[in-house]
Amino acid sequence: MTAPSLRPAELDDSAMSRVKQLEDRIGGPLVAYRPESPYAALGEEQVEELRRTEAELGVQLLAYRR
Repeated sequence: MTAPSLRPAELDDSAMSRVKQLEDRIGGPLVAYRPESPYAALGEEQVEELRRTEAELGVQLLAYRR
C-alpha cells in the first residue's frame, strides 16, 4: 500500500499568520504540508461495488488514480 505523499503547502497571508501565531504559542517552528493521495476518488456506487467485490473475493482492494 502506498501512503499519501506530502508536498509543501502554499499558504496565503492569513493562513501564514495563523501558523506563525501557533508557532509562538507552542514555542517551535511548524512546516505546512498538503497531502496528495494516490488513491482514486470514488463515488458512492463505485465504493459499494468495490466493497461487494471485496466481500465476494475475501480481499481488500485499493483504487488508484490514473
